[in-house]
Amino acid sequence: MIDYNLFPEQRQSFIRQLLTEKGRVVSADLIKLLGVSEHTIRRDLQKLARDGVCKRVYGGAVSHLKQSATFETRVSQSVDEKSSVAIQCAKLIKDNSCIFIDTGSTYLAMASYIPQNLTLTIVTNSPQIASVLSSRTNGELILLGGKVNPLTGGTMGADTVNQIRNMVFDQTFIGVCGLDPHAGLSAVYYDDACFKKEVIRQSNEVIAAVIADKMLQIARYKVATCEDIDIIIASRDSKIEGFEDFNLKIEIA
Repeated sequence: MIDYNLFPEQRQSFIRQLLTEKGRVVSADLIKLLGVSEHTIRRDLQKLARDGVCKRVYGGAVSHLKQSATFETRVSQSVDEKSSVAIQCAKLIKDNSCIFIDTGSTYLAMASYIPQNLTLTIVTNSPQIASVLSSRTNGELILLGGKVNPLTGGTMGADTVNQIRNMVFDQTFIGVCGLDPHAGLSAVYYDDACFKKEVIRQSNEVIAAVIADKMLQIARYKVATCEDIDIIIASRDSKIEGFEDFNLKIEIA
């Protein structure tokens, strides 16, 4: 039996494995599992955070968010998983409503599943999503202007934010870089985070579509708390522990 007090490398390797499997570790649980002090666990988590393995949060740590690929690359990844979430999202859209669809590969998939018979005002900051929806004849389609970020696939900047401030949305399908019950919804890029915050302020119902590798993850910039989200649509293998504590609806696609 390993004495984890004496072998910090084995102890940290064990914590790495838990982070990989669960996405999150709780300090109190690690103290019991490894039979070490709170100070030892705090030091281990600090070391792992410096190594880029995890991010410290209150009471423990979460696995580090992977570097975001370009939008075009993400479109070809986890296609089946995103399709199942996209179909579930499209079912939530209400007739005769104004909706905002954020940029994102899952929402690009969703665009193809929006029923043609619904009369909608659809606003998006994604040229790709607008292209898919351009043939709709019921309602109207609004593509927000601005500079396109090739990593997010969407327009952003001061002009884009100003356009949003003159709109009110019945439903918003907000993009997710990371989602954690304690840290909430977060984004990789500052401009994108600022834009998402403004969209949420203008929305009556906020829906977050999430695939498994975005759950229990924290990106650099905070966008919203879980209290700001009304519905989470998560893929089947997503870890949803902790989200049940909030007044929001969780649907598994």
